[in-house]
Order: sequence, then C-alpha cells, then structure tokens
Amino acid sequence: MSSGETVARPPHRRRASPSRPDSVDLDQTFDINSLHMLRQTVAAHAGRLGANDDQLERLIIVAGELAINAIRHGGGRGRLLLWRHDDTLICEVSDQGPGIKDPAAGMSLPNPLAGNSSGRGLWICRNLTSELTISAGPEGRGTIVQAAIPA
Repeated sequence: MSSGETVARPPHRRRASPSRPDSVDLDQTFDINSLHMLRQTVAAHAGRLGANDDQLERLIIVAGELAINAIRHGGGRGRLLLWRHDDTLICEVSDQGPGIKDPAAGMSLPNPLAGNSSGRGLWICRNLTSELTISAGPEGRGTIVQAAIPA
C-alpha cells in the first residue's frame, strides 16, 4: 500500500451521537501515569455496558490510542467519556492542546519509510470504528475526538 492511499473502512452502521447525553457511564481524567489504569477502567465499564468480546477489544485499542494522542499532542493529559447509544459504545477523548488542524487526519496510512508516524494512531482508530469525528474544543482550544464502536 502506498502513502496517501485510502483504506476501506467498515460500513457505517450507526452514527455517533453528535452530543453527549446528560449522564455518561464513565468520566475519567488521565495522564501518562494513569494510562494503564484508564485501560482497565474502560474495560470494566464496557463489560458492565454489555460489550461483546470484539467490541471490547476494539474499544480498548481505540481508547488507548486516543489517550496516547492526548498525552503526546494535547498537553500531557486528557479526559475520557464513555457511554452507550443503542448497540454502539461511544468513546470521547478531549484535551487542551493546540488542536488538530486537519479533521481528516488518519484517513490514510502514514508512510513509515518517510520517517513520519504522525497519524498512525488515528488511522488505527478510524479502521476500528464505524465513525470517528474530530472537532475543536471550547473556544477553539484543544481537541475532542468521538469514536463510535458498534456491536
């Protein structure tokens, strides 16, 4: 596969809820020191929300990749929200960094031979979700990434 080539993603079965519900099932802040605990907490909550094994596996990978991006590029910490919308788990990660200038980041596999791995985590997330939306945080500061992981 060459750099810049678009990769087929699974068909969209449900769209992510465009807004958060009044109450979420998990609201957790994190930093590099709590990353391992975040993954365990996400897995425990997803299990209580009835996630099947495949959905749970995809959620843990997506939550981890988005959290790592927030730590690396978003000021060293972030916030993860998790809730269920019908048969889909919605994972939202936000940070207070400079923001992602390209909302299409991760649409194509980065070329590792070019020495630039930027976008690899978002590419992984896009391929494990039915929808991934990237938006600016409040007042244009930070990034909010919302991922829909269907059953």
